[in-house]
Amino acid sequence: MASHHLNFTKAALLKAPAAKKGAKDYYYDEREKGLLLAVTPAGTKTFFLYKRIEGRPERLLLGRFPDISIENARKLATAAKGDIATGANPQKDKRAIRDEMTFGALFTEYLEKYSKVHKRSWAYDEREVNKFLSRWFKRKISSFDRNEIERLHAKIGKENGLYQANRLLERIRSIFNKAIEWGWQGQNPAVGVKKFKEQSRDRFLQPDELPRFFAALANEPNEAARDFFMISLLTGARKSNTLAMCWRDINFAGATWRIEQTKNGDAQTIHLPKGAMAILTDRKLASESPWVFEGSGKSGHLADPKKAWERILTEAGIENLRIHDLRRTLGSYQAATGANGYIIGKSLGHRSQQSTAIYARLNLDPVRESVNKATEAMFKDVRKPTNEPPTKDAT
Repeated sequence: MASHHLNFTKAALLKAPAAKKGAKDYYYDEREKGLLLAVTPAGTKTFFLYKRIEGRPERLLLGRFPDISIENARKLATAAKGDIATGANPQKDKRAIRDEMTFGALFTEYLEKYSKVHKRSWAYDEREVNKFLSRWFKRKISSFDRNEIERLHAKIGKENGLYQANRLLERIRSIFNKAIEWGWQGQNPAVGVKKFKEQSRDRFLQPDELPRFFAALANEPNEAARDFFMISLLTGARKSNTLAMCWRDINFAGATWRIEQTKNGDAQTIHLPKGAMAILTDRKLASESPWVFEGSGKSGHLADPKKAWERILTEAGIENLRIHDLRRTLGSYQAATGANGYIIGKSLGHRSQQSTAIYARLNLDPVRESVNKATEAMFKDVRKPTNEPPTKDAT
């Protein structure tokens, strides 16, 4: 955390850099005592009044910069100090109001102040809460108790699966934790609700399934989905990163794909084997979009192609296979062709405390060799009689 004192001007505050990861920077106005600007690692800038109230230091939220101008922030700070001088406690008033907040209002605040600012997966929060909890939106947050959360968790587990139930429970717990952090005096109703025991998934395409999978993939009418699945298999990249793949991140000369930010928050360079390069080259020649897999939705790129995936699995006669299992398939074939855990982790973008230091010393060459061996092994049972690699149409 860093603190700075300066005369607030629009130019100066716009230039204030984002804070370091895991910290916040504070800028104090030299003109209006107690007025400060907090800057997050995401670059979000928010005005507060820092003032001792009833013997304890408090930060009163004034608003987001530049939505609120510096002059308006100074006026709000002056007005708040006037109220405090007459014995009012704006924080206590806000807490009382928050006690009466509806779950829908709390979730909107959670989404805007926390999820969209700090989580790359905020869209999943928005989708899942609206899907499963919209009937709660008009209820006061003080009306919930642990028994109700337990019943909901059990119901979702029975109807939608253990993993879905656990992820929803985590979201509920996080939302109420933020309410407490922001001043709510109640108890988090999700505390004490136990998650279902989860088993780590080890499903991947088996050797006898690969020929059927490739045949069904070749018959899939949705070309964008077909190429997306193949790229997912050949690179082992996460679904969200592959869906959002951009042409600017593809190095055709070096046969690499640069992902600036993965789920872990790190950048990753992925080797593109020959099969992937053939697909990308063909798509590039016909593309007028910045996205590799162009889509018609608001994101501009392909959304989750579930229907195409279901068609392929049905035609191939394959059960219990998820899109994410394509990622695990590459890692499994790397292991089968002799790659060690560090190489596999490097190519898939895994991160752990024990392996991070070793990953940092690895270059792309052993990763490239491992991925090439793995992808060649996938195709060995579906080779043409001439032993030529399968063409794009055949895969």
